[in-house]
Amino acid sequence: MLKLGITGGIGCGKSAAARRLEAHGFRRLDSDQIVRDRLLTAPDVIAALREHFGPGIFAAGGVVDRPALAARVFPVPAEREWLEALLHPRVTAAWAEAFAAGGADTRWVVEVPLLFEKGLEKWFDFTVCVALSPGVQLMRVVERGLAPEMAAQRIRAQWPQGRKIELADFVLWNDGAPEFLEAQVGRLIRSLPPA
Repeated sequence: MLKLGITGGIGCGKSAAARRLEAHGFRRLDSDQIVRDRLLTAPDVIAALREHFGPGIFAAGGVVDRPALAARVFPVPAEREWLEALLHPRVTAAWAEAFAAGGADTRWVVEVPLLFEKGLEKWFDFTVCVALSPGVQLMRVVERGLAPEMAAQRIRAQWPQGRKIELADFVLWNDGAPEFLEAQVGRLIRSLPPA
């Protein structure tokens, strides 16, 4: 089994790189998707969120309103840390479950936005940082529909890109065209040992 943890700042292209690895036979886990699809619908998580934040972060039908939740946690570091403490152990439990169900020759790529911030690199054989220039990063986050000030706030909530680059085993630079990223992914795969 070979496990890659892929990280990078918001808008840097973690998912784009992970999808390319998936196209080359890796099994992909998206930590944000685990949160969206499994955790924010889990009764114990919903109960904890309701107790901590009250009804204001819920939409009709009792589902978590993710933008409302984000508006509460991103400006207040203590609230963000509380939410991370609630979710991260459940995310890593989902990884462990998936790894156990995979075969010994499975190659995994796991998208982990806070891989280094939360000391999660020990879960992986190799870490990969997807990086790009700050101006391009801000532009891409704004293109997702966030106001520039909210985009900048989300970027500031994460470690500086340079620190992640220093800690990563491999770096994929994503300022260019999709073909440039694909070529780097190909080189990365050729650099890795077999599963």
